[in-house]
Amino acid sequence: MDALEVLKRYWGYDAFRPMQEEIISAAADGRDVLAILPTGGGKSVCFQVPALMREGLALVVTPLIALMKDQVANLEARGIKAMAIHAGMDRRAVDLALNNAAYGDFKFLYVSPERLRTALFRSYLEVLPLNYIVVDEAHCISQWGYDFRPDYLAISELRKFVDVPVIALTATATPRVAEDIMDKLAFRERLLLKSGFERPNLSYVVRRCEDKTGQLLDICRGVEGSGIVYLRSRRRCEEVSAFLAANGVSASHYHAGLSQQTRSDRQEAWRRGAIRVMVCTNAFGMGIDKPDVRFVVHTGLPESPESYFQEAGRAGRDGQRSYAVLLWNGTDVRRLGQLRDVSFPTLEFIADVYQKVHVFFGIQYEAGIGRQLKFDLADFSKHFGFQPSVVHYALKYLERSEHLTFSEDVEISTQVGILVDRNALYDIDLPDPAMVSLLEVLMRRYSGIFSFPVPIREEAVAATLGMGVPQLRQLLYRTSLEHVIKYIPGERCSVVYLHHNRLMPGNVDLQPAKYRFLLENATARAEAMVEYASETDLCRSRWLLRYFGQEESADCGTCDVCRARHQAGPDPDAVVRGWWQAHPGAGLEAFRSWCADPSHGMPPDAVARYRKMLDEGTL
Repeated sequence: MDALEVLKRYWGYDAFRPMQEEIISAAADGRDVLAILPTGGGKSVCFQVPALMREGLALVVTPLIALMKDQVANLEARGIKAMAIHAGMDRRAVDLALNNAAYGDFKFLYVSPERLRTALFRSYLEVLPLNYIVVDEAHCISQWGYDFRPDYLAISELRKFVDVPVIALTATATPRVAEDIMDKLAFRERLLLKSGFERPNLSYVVRRCEDKTGQLLDICRGVEGSGIVYLRSRRRCEEVSAFLAANGVSASHYHAGLSQQTRSDRQEAWRRGAIRVMVCTNAFGMGIDKPDVRFVVHTGLPESPESYFQEAGRAGRDGQRSYAVLLWNGTDVRRLGQLRDVSFPTLEFIADVYQKVHVFFGIQYEAGIGRQLKFDLADFSKHFGFQPSVVHYALKYLERSEHLTFSEDVEISTQVGILVDRNALYDIDLPDPAMVSLLEVLMRRYSGIFSFPVPIREEAVAATLGMGVPQLRQLLYRTSLEHVIKYIPGERCSVVYLHHNRLMPGNVDLQPAKYRFLLENATARAEAMVEYASETDLCRSRWLLRYFGQEESADCGTCDVCRARHQAGPDPDAVVRGWWQAHPGAGLEAFRSWCADPSHGMPPDAVARYRKMLDEGTL
């Protein structure tokens, strides 16, 4: 089947959106291609169609679990076999999924970037019948980008083993970032295809105000339909949500501090319309495909135009009139400066956090490589008297400089360590023979278990012992009460994974040049965000398009700047030039008479200025 036949058969459409056909054609020809399409521009079709045109399996790398699950469900609903491997799956489930991908007739395999470096995934590379490597949210591979993720760099390593075309997609990439993406993904030839970033149905509105909550309530009452309200603080999300609800607006809040189940329930309720307005941090929205969002409100300045453009672009994906509103004041400008300071703690502080992570878990020098540590940010910060937010960014920089991986809100496996010496173990009198059998299984299956707690596969251990997982957990707990093992039940939490043994102070390379580079980048993006909010002359849409490298564009006519210009009447200079062009033989008296006629809408100050110029002969 050709591309249009695939589109018609599986999606029911007779034609592609702008640039989709060009991107699909390039991919079908076996070329590496970077596609930049605005949010809601139909990026998924750009890789799903060519993957269905070829034999084999498309490997789709994306950091968004919600998007993985949504796209797998959508593909399966169309009769297309797809699967996802994501955090929360144990090793056995991942092994089974990879086996199915290798030997089944699946067309799409979605994986998170951190999976690419695992030994299990690498062991399947030779047998996975890949036809494309698809890189979603491709800006995450660029250190110039606003959302760099180190695990994305593993994709270029993958290309050394898999000779298939790459389709990279993003909605937010400046020209510099686009070049970096193609470089980092080792493009065989540089091919960048992008559609215009214009969103004609989306009206950008910026209001400088002190009473943001009152303005927000007016927006919720004045604009019908579903909405998203972005704030930075979890506490403020809860307060603003309660305020809106108390004033008759159907609203709820969403942030990373809520349980996984609560977030999932609220997201689904908002999606189906049971909740009209979601008040949230930027933890909400990634991968959410709700087409009828009528307004997105930011009650403060985002950190960058990139993040603002992506979040605002979640409004109006159905093509209907929608609004992206930014409420700000001078306090937000000061907060951006403070946020930069928090986001970039000193290198000395970062080095101190590196050492204290090891101290906190009792890890000696020249030890610790490969350790997976259940990390409670609040407890760690309280123990050492640090601000949690500063510690968070210190860990993120340690991740960027490749000393560790800091993953938040992941599901970790149960971990077990044997506390007594191997030789002394047989002299201990245990109250239950099942405990002895448990220890024998653990010793046989897991090396290193006498040194530190190691992740175990509960299902496999339970099956070997001839019991269910709930019974195994009870046995592990009772054995831990005998002070024979350390038992850490599996749960959702933050995790630190150590890349190497603990280094001596002074030997921790924090790459000062990279630090300065990132700090300068972040400062420039914050300044650009302030410039956007402060702009009063240039159309909002044109400002954003220019930021992303699109120089040719027209005024949108619907943003606050364009509307203010329209309400103020025509530009007098343009009107005068138009009159002279339309009346090339007219004399000065005729012009003076026309200019003074109030029906032409010339402002009084403009009339006075032109009369003076006429009298002076300078018109």
